Amino acid sequence: MRAREVTTSRRAVLGLLPVAVAGTAGCASLGLGATGGGATVSLLAAGSLAVACNDRIGPAFTEATDYGYRGEFHGSNAVLRMVVEGYERPDLVVSADAGLLRDRLVPDHADWDVTFAATEVVVVYDPATPAGERLADGDPWYEVLRSTAHEVARSDPDVDPLGYRTVQLFDLAEDYYDEPGLADTLRENLVVDPAETHLLAGVETGDRAAAIAYRNMAVERGLPYRTLPAELNFADPRLADHYARASYTTEAGRTVRGSPILYAATVPEGAKHPEAGRAFLGFLLDRPDLLRASGLVVSDAFPRTNGDVPSEVVA
Repeated sequence: MRAREVTTSRRAVLGLLPVAVAGTAGCASLGLGATGGGATVSLLAAGSLAVACNDRIGPAFTEATDYGYRGEFHGSNAVLRMVVEGYERPDLVVSADAGLLRDRLVPDHADWDVTFAATEVVVVYDPATPAGERLADGDPWYEVLRSTAHEVARSDPDVDPLGYRTVQLFDLAEDYYDEPGLADTLRENLVVDPAETHLLAGVETGDRAAAIAYRNMAVERGLPYRTLPAELNFADPRLADHYARASYTTEAGRTVRGSPILYAATVPEGAKHPEAGRAFLGFLLDRPDLLRASGLVVSDAFPRTNGDVPSEVVA
C-alpha cells in the first residue's frame, strides 16, 4: 500500500507550532541596526531561510544582543560559490545541503560546521486555481503536475539543492508509482524559476498554480501544501540509501546523489566579524522554537557537530 499523501493548510500547521508564523519578508536581504555597540552580523544563506531569518531570527537576535543583522539569500550552490571564489566574506554561511557545505568549504575555507535543522519537499499550491483545487481534493499530485503544463514552478537544479532534489524526486517517483516516462514529463512541464527566494511568489499572487518547495517555505507564507510519501520527500534519514538511488549532474560537472535534507552552518575563514557569526549561530542553536515556528524540524538529533566547533557556538 502506498503511503497516504496529505494536504495541509496554514490553519492546521499553526495549531502545531509553539509560536505564530510571522509575515513574509519583502526582499532577499534585510539590515537591522544593533541595539548596542556591537558589529552587524553578515549572513549569507540558502534562499529557503529568507523569511525565517529576516522576519523572526534576525529581529530576535538584534533585540537580545548588541549586534546588528544583515541577511543575503541565494541558492546554496550560489552561496558557497561566492565564498569559495572570494566574492563574499560573510560572518556566517548556511546551506540547505549539509554535505554540499562540507564538500565545498571544509577544510580550505572552514574547519568546522554544525547541522541544526531538517525539512521535507512538498507540493505548494494555490487552491483558487484548477490545478490547486485538484491538489486540495486529493488527486494524485503527479497526475496533476503531468496534466498541467507551464503552471507549476521548480527551482534551478544548477543553483540550489531544492532544484536538484526536485529532479531527483521525479526520478524516484517514476519508480515509486511505476509510471514509465513520468520523470521526463514532469521536468518538461514545470517552469524553472532561477531565484529560490521568489519561487513561491507566483503561487501567492495566483500567477502560478503550484510549486515544488520545502515545507518550511510554505509554512512561512501561510500557503497550503501536499505532503509526499517518505520515499520521495527526502525527510527520513532511515531512507538515505533509497534517496541516493537518484542523482543529478550539474552544469559544472558535479554529480549529487539524493540525501536527507539537512541545514548546516559555519563561520568561514576571512569573515569580517567572526565573533558576530559565532554569536548568531549560538543564538540560533539555543532557540530551536524560532526554527520550528517556520516549519523546520529540530529534533533531539540536533545540533550535530563536525570538527572543532567553538565553545560559544555549542557549549
